[in-house]
Amino acid sequence: MVGITILGSTGSIGKSTLQVLRDNPERFQVIGLGCNKNMELLAAQIREFSPKQVSVGEGLGGDLALRLGDFDPMPRIFEGGMGQITLAKNPLAQVVVGAMVGAAGLEPVMAAIELGKRVALANKECIVLAGALMMEAAKTHKAQILPVDSEHNALYQSLAGSRRQDLSSITLTASGGPFRQLPLEQFAKVTKADALNHPNWSMGPKITVDSASMMNKGLEVIEAKWLFSLQPSQINVVIHPESIIHSMVTFKDGSSIAQLGEPDMRIPIAYCLGGSERLLSGVGPLDLATKGSLTFSKPDPVRFPALGLAYRALELGGGAAGALSGANEVLVEAFLNDQLRFVEIAQKLDRLLTKVEDQKKSKPSFIAGQKDLKDALQADAWGREEILNL
Repeated sequence: MVGITILGSTGSIGKSTLQVLRDNPERFQVIGLGCNKNMELLAAQIREFSPKQVSVGEGLGGDLALRLGDFDPMPRIFEGGMGQITLAKNPLAQVVVGAMVGAAGLEPVMAAIELGKRVALANKECIVLAGALMMEAAKTHKAQILPVDSEHNALYQSLAGSRRQDLSSITLTASGGPFRQLPLEQFAKVTKADALNHPNWSMGPKITVDSASMMNKGLEVIEAKWLFSLQPSQINVVIHPESIIHSMVTFKDGSSIAQLGEPDMRIPIAYCLGGSERLLSGVGPLDLATKGSLTFSKPDPVRFPALGLAYRALELGGGAAGALSGANEVLVEAFLNDQLRFVEIAQKLDRLLTKVEDQKKSKPSFIAGQKDLKDALQADAWGREEILNL
């Protein structure tokens, strides 16, 4: 059996991963489960999967122990960021699912990479913050990074069996979220409930808001640059509201290959867990006849300015993308706490990138380039601090 650790087991990706494990009980043994604060759900997962180790937020270990009571075998309980790193390093876990939200997932994921593990990466912020460092570490330590994001997983599948030097460009598909056809004059009145009402996908609140603003797609553009060694000019985005084609690759001979499937994260998760083998995902086959038609259009830069900001961050290079990602996390949290209007997210991120341009003139290392994880995390922290100042 393959040992697996899930960092972020109580989130949307973590729960879907455990569902795939239920459909393949003979294939995997759960070694570790990591969670920040949902102790009730984590306790239920522990009772079902009996992990050897778990990690929780700082100060919550006692709460979890009380919930587990006399459960046997009781897992070892760790806390905080170091606890997540401990789980990622466990030698019994050959596969680590990186499903933590935000920059907090960077150090645990890098710890797994440096031990040569297979990493099923659902945390796009890790690649956005430290893509060059992560890909170089994977090469050095012979680790395998498999993208869980449906779009990048589709690219990975579509490239299988083809020569990378024949690749001309890629196309990331985007649903357009709940505001694809919303009149522009109504954006100023968008509520939290509106932004969280995604038409196709069931995801956590942060990524759902990012999908509504298309910042999620912007982060995916940055992620694709590092995962597939691409130039920004090779990365295209197209609105595809049905979310059936998950992304496609185009080769120099003009042919394109795409991956299609129902909009269900269990498909890319199962592909990552199986490595070169396809596992049962629990998702039924696609019936195109019932879909009627598939439609496509170009993203509107006025409606979705966040997408353009991601390309701008790539052009700036260095820590610009990390600063953008960190600042976006702060703004989305403020929006979810009713402290900010939806349209202000992109407006303030635009101002942040202007500050990044000014910072590059003085060339602090964490903005001008990245030597190590400290620089990557400093760019994220700088972005968070500056957006609060703005």
